[in-house]
Amino acid sequence: MNEWNIQSRAPACEACAQPFADKQPYRTILFAEKNELRRSDICEPCALKAGDVRTRPGFISQWQGIFETPPPVVDAIQKDTAESLLRKLIAQNDPQHAPAAYILAVMLERKRILKVKEQIKSEGRRVFIYEQPRTGDIFTIADPDLHLSQLEQVQHDVAQLLEHGLNPPAESPAPVAEPEPAVAEVPAENP
Repeated sequence: MNEWNIQSRAPACEACAQPFADKQPYRTILFAEKNELRRSDICEPCALKAGDVRTRPGFISQWQGIFETPPPVVDAIQKDTAESLLRKLIAQNDPQHAPAAYILAVMLERKRILKVKEQIKSEGRRVFIYEQPRTGDIFTIADPDLHLSQLEQVQHDVAQLLEHGLNPPAESPAPVAEPEPAVAEVPAENP
């Protein structure tokens, strides 16, 4: 299974292909397929027709939500928020950033921006399945099993990432002092 994975909420029912309307209830069903998680969003009428999905192969979890029309995309340049930084870390899928991604997810959970939908064990590790209720995006974040001795460094890393971004601009090299022109010594004449 991928350690990190974002699956956006579908704009339409997977079963009947009808677009979701703003404030419409829907159901999300999570399946394990080929070492990956697959999200299925369906409208309530299709969910009722589907019956009990818990008996289907690969079933992991299900929950209900209310569809919210996504806000318009704003292209303003701004500092990374914790959520946008988490998305960038997930997109990079760099194991060195796993502790920072985990801490950001916990921060966003405490601020009620992300909600834990499920906690599963995969390959001996805890994996949290978060949902961003506003967008319906699903995040899977593996617990890096941090030790107390590592926490201060990870907090420092997160603070640096939030302040400077994921790819901070390279520091410009210090200006090189130009050498003073050499003065040729003229041998003194003997009187």
